[in-house]
Amino acid sequence: MADAKRILLIIGGGIAAYKSLELIRLIKKAGLNVRVVLTRAAHEFITPLTAAALSGDKVYTDLFDLTDETEMGHIMLSRQADLVVVAPATADMMAKQAQGLANDLASTLLLATDKRVLLAPAMNVRMWHHPATQRNLDILKADGVLFTGPDEGDMACGEYGLGRMSEPETILAAIQFHLTGGVDGPLAGKKVVITAGPTFEPLDPVRGLTNRSSGKQGYAIAGKLAREGADVTLISGPVSLPTPVGVTRIDVETAQEMFDAAHAQLPCDVFIAVAAVADWRAREIAAEKQKKTTDSELSVTFVKNPDILESISKHLEMRPRLVIGFAAETQKLEDYAHAKLASKGCDAIVANNVSEGVFGSAHNQATLVDLDGFTPIAGTTKADIADFLSAYILKRIA
Repeated sequence: MADAKRILLIIGGGIAAYKSLELIRLIKKAGLNVRVVLTRAAHEFITPLTAAALSGDKVYTDLFDLTDETEMGHIMLSRQADLVVVAPATADMMAKQAQGLANDLASTLLLATDKRVLLAPAMNVRMWHHPATQRNLDILKADGVLFTGPDEGDMACGEYGLGRMSEPETILAAIQFHLTGGVDGPLAGKKVVITAGPTFEPLDPVRGLTNRSSGKQGYAIAGKLAREGADVTLISGPVSLPTPVGVTRIDVETAQEMFDAAHAQLPCDVFIAVAAVADWRAREIAAEKQKKTTDSELSVTFVKNPDILESISKHLEMRPRLVIGFAAETQKLEDYAHAKLASKGCDAIVANNVSEGVFGSAHNQATLVDLDGFTPIAGTTKADIADFLSAYILKRIA
């Protein structure tokens, strides 16, 4: 792999360091070269021998290595890489980089490099949300540092929240995206707006109406189109999913908020309405939590929410070149999809069969309906549908 892209992987001192060993394996499997730097703290979790065996290269640990530094090794390491990756990027490492400190090999490399730097943060949830860390985050982003994660989940310390390092597969996807910049893909220069996930319509400060949509399908499509070079904006209802690499995410809660956010993104080339949007909302939202009473019934008056797909499809001034909707049905899949295609005014409908617990799962059963007829989508995974739509979009707007 003499001509392969070169990754300099700096492994920080956190329990997530064990995941970096799998990341090394995945980087090599993807046909990339990887050279590893271990911080002194990282030695407490993994060994240089293990990292060297997986990378097939020498592991660097000490700024004052007599052999390496006679040749200014820290400069050489920092300049030979095509991308510098820090995983896990601890709060300490982020603070050092933000302030330009250089008191060990890792921090010196980060200060000496002229290449892009990708951080995968990992730390306790309280450390992540601490004002000092957030200030450092803002500084690093302003300096052009790239990020993937952190994700939300259980911590090794027993707490739950933001702070988990992204999974190795996600970091690899970020590496591959940033090595190419996504700008050379077939959809380069095309703006795509996607809605995903459920909406939540409050009834009072505690309760509300929602649905089982996981958001996985919309997120899979967003990630795929970003990898194809598109400028993707993802308008997401409340889900617990990491933002796909290269995608701009806007978080909303209600159907009205999603409607407003979608229209604010016009004009665009492609609009894809994947979100499971509530058709109705309460006319009046109770100011306080509604208590259980002796009454056996509770009456709520509902009013219609605005129709996002129809509004975008029939926009007189800024209608996208291609508008695709999704229809989740439990019966008469093609009949209902064809009727929705006509009534909404969109260009295509992906009819998704949710009759057998597909809603919220990793799999779909789908058919694309457009003016040319019905096209069953081969495969059942969210990724299969994302791949199909990517090819369909390219064919329609190229």
